[in-house]
Parts: sequence; structure tokens; C-alpha cells
Amino acid sequence: MKNIKYLMALAFIIVLAPACKKYLDYDPKSDYIISADSYFTSADDYQKIVVGCYSPLQWIWADRVIGDVATDNSVSGGENATDQIGFQQIDDYNIIANNSYLTEAWEDCYEGINRVNYLEENKGKLDFVGKDALYGQAYFLRAFYYFELVRMFGDAPLFTDKRLALSDSKKYQRSPKADIYKQIEIDLNNAISVLPITNPEPGRVTKYAAQALLGKVFLYENKFDSAAAILENVVNGPFSLVTNFGDIFLQTGENGPESVFEVQYSNGSPFYDWTNPGRGQGNLMVQVCGIRGLTGTSPYATGWSTNLPTMDLANAYTAGDTRKDVTVLDIEAYKAANPQFGITYLVAPYKNTGLYDQKYLPRIGQTSGQVELNYLNNYRAIRFADVLLMAAEANNRATTPNDTKAQNYLNKVRERAFGNNTHDIAATGSALTQAIWSERRLELAMEGDRFFDLVRTGQAATKIAGFVAGKNEVFPIPQHEVDVSGLKQNPGYN
Repeated sequence: MKNIKYLMALAFIIVLAPACKKYLDYDPKSDYIISADSYFTSADDYQKIVVGCYSPLQWIWADRVIGDVATDNSVSGGENATDQIGFQQIDDYNIIANNSYLTEAWEDCYEGINRVNYLEENKGKLDFVGKDALYGQAYFLRAFYYFELVRMFGDAPLFTDKRLALSDSKKYQRSPKADIYKQIEIDLNNAISVLPITNPEPGRVTKYAAQALLGKVFLYENKFDSAAAILENVVNGPFSLVTNFGDIFLQTGENGPESVFEVQYSNGSPFYDWTNPGRGQGNLMVQVCGIRGLTGTSPYATGWSTNLPTMDLANAYTAGDTRKDVTVLDIEAYKAANPQFGITYLVAPYKNTGLYDQKYLPRIGQTSGQVELNYLNNYRAIRFADVLLMAAEANNRATTPNDTKAQNYLNKVRERAFGNNTHDIAATGSALTQAIWSERRLELAMEGDRFFDLVRTGQAATKIAGFVAGKNEVFPIPQHEVDVSGLKQNPGYN
């Protein structure tokens, strides 16, 4: 079988979404080039549709930027105050319901859900070997999309049995978060029951990935006993921390021993469409985060100077922590240390910090076609270090805490960061809880989790400038969904 990165292109054609983006108010019947009446006649047909269900994972790249720009980790940056205006609004906490990136996140997640539901509609048409496991992948993906929606927007329309039809216009209103989380748990438990523990094709969901995501969901629901139990399976699985933290984010580090689940990107099918730049197979986040006007012979390529790490983040790392230089690139320090590269660059004109997102900087030779749109860097969606820190938190906050186990998992991450055990944490109780939360920032900075961690742990109002408690825990529902589908807007947003 071809790699999933390349199959996504074919599957996208098969389940192509409409140009009209009324995702909760449209008739999908004519939107599919190949309909169910003439499809779903072979196992390969089902396989292609499942690959199509993966594709929207590639499109929600901006969510990862939002997860840091909305916090003390980074600022929007850019060429001026109107460049990447959607990120500027979020950074400034001047967030409107027409924010382009929030609208795209909503649409892309519901596109993924619609694709899974299309598969669900046709589940009974054919039986074949491996069908249950294939549907397990789809259920994981639907859970992933709903989890993305619920933590960004709160209550949201919930439907699982079919794609939306014209007759469904305004039928689906926002379901309570509790109901969405219940469905996410159902989907993930169904996936866990049928998925294999390994998959020879990189990017395919495994049982461990589903268990890890379920553990994360339990943390968001404050179900710490359940989280500790399910995450233990992943902790005792085949994963390990790579010795060199920086290796994780290199091309050679993709789908490595620390990878629980990665969103696959590719430069093998060059994309040229600037009318919908995030819909190719390349990772646009990489271009967005690059150093503006960079020239010289360094391994880095030029970019758009967006999502700039803050000095607050840089200063959060203590001496000897190897993660700092992997996470934050001080361009002036790098230039001074490497005169052989002959580096020149344009200072980020807006909100310049002098720092760049080292984890996802564009690199020479990792793109093709329309250069900006085709970077191949995978998004490391769930890493083993993340699992260890989630398991540490779950054990620490369980009904009967196991702080010894929590310390062990936390210190595994710290020992990799410092190269020794002299920085181990011996705290217990609430002090240990705070140490784990702080470690999540250091380990996962610029990977898109910071905002959601601060919200779920109740720290957002004290850590984020401009954050208004009772409002900014969620983002506004896209205005066109309020206008067209009659959805109720989140409190505090016009």
C-alpha cells in the first residue's frame, strides 16, 4: 500500500467537500464526485474513504499556532498589524466571530466528522477482512475532531449517524459539552476494542494512540482515576524517549520511538492553490513560523515571522535544560555563533521578540512545487513525553494519589531534558501538581497545547494578559453558523 500521505490526495478527490462552506447547512448529495450508489463495492473503496477522513487533520494547522499565540508562550508577529490578522486578534484578545482561523477550524473539523459519518452511513454494505479495525481508525478520527471542537468552542452540534442533508438545516443546535465528551469516549472505546497495537504504515492510528487520546480526554473531564488507568497501557507500551530532544523534530525523527500519533505531511504532491492554501498535503504552519527574509547558507529557509516565542517562555527554562535551544531560536545569537553561514534576515516588523519557533522552522530541501505550501514536517500530535506527563498528573490528582509514580513519570521527562537526575522533583501534593503543569509548558512549548492546558487547569486568567474569566475559556462560534444555522453564540461575543 502507498504511504498514507500520498493516499490522502486520492481520497480527497473522492470525498471532495463543496466550495460553499455552510458546513451545518448544506445538501451534500451532489458534492461527492463518486456517490455511495456506485461506490463501497470493495474493501479498497472503504480504505480510500478512511484515508479521506485523515485529510482534515492536515488542514487544522492553525489550531497549533492558536494554542500558543493565545498565551504567554508566543506573540502573533508578522509583517504589520494587519498581517495574519486572525492570529493578531487572538494574540490581542480582540477576538471576533468572523475570525478566519477559528472559522476554518470549525469547518475543517466538521468536514472530518462528515467524512466519518459518510463511512458510517455505508457500514453495512459490505463485509471484508479488517473492516472492524478500519472503522476503528475512523472512530478515533471523529473523536479527535470533536475533541478539537469542544475544547475550542465548548457546546457544539453533535451528530454521528449520517452526513448532513438539506432537510437537516437548523435541526442541529449546540449539544452540551458533557454529551460531546460522552460521544468522544464512546468512539475512542470502540476504536480501542478493534485497533491493532502496531501499524506498518506511518500515520495510521493504533490502539495506543486511541488510549493516549482517551487519557487526555479524561484529564479534561477531571476523571483522573480513569486517566491514570488508561494511560498506564501506553506508558507500558513500546514507546521510549529519544536521547536527544532535538532529534524529535528533524525529518529523520518523524514517526520515531517517541511518536504515539503524528499528523503526516508531504511534499510529494506539490500544491499550488493560494485560494485555499491550508488544504494541501504540506504543513503551512512551517512557512508561517519561519524567519522573514532569511538568506545565507544555514539549514533554515525563509518564512513569515509569525508565532514568535516570548522572552517569558525563553526565561522559563533553567540552565542546563537542553529543550530551550530546540524550542527557541535566538536569531542574533545563532548568527553570531555561525558566521560561516553569512546570515542576513529582515527583523520581524511587528511584535518582534528576536526569537523563532525552532521546532517547526522551515528547512532547506524539505519542500517542493509552490515552496510555501509544501513543507513535509509532520505535526507531532501525541508524544510519549506528553503521555508521561499526563500520567503523572493523573496519578497525582487521583482519588488516592500515587505521588511516587507521578514523580517517576515526571522525572523521566526531566532527566532527558538535563541529561542527568540532579534536577529531579521530590515534591508531593499540590506542589507536585504545579511542577507537572510547569513541566508541560517547557516540554510541549510551541506545540499548541498551552492555551488548553491553562484553561482546563484554571490558570488562564492569571497567566494570560487580556484573558477574561467567564468568556475566553472558549472562542466565538463562527458568525456564519450563527446567521445560517441559528446557533447560539458563546457569552461575551457579539
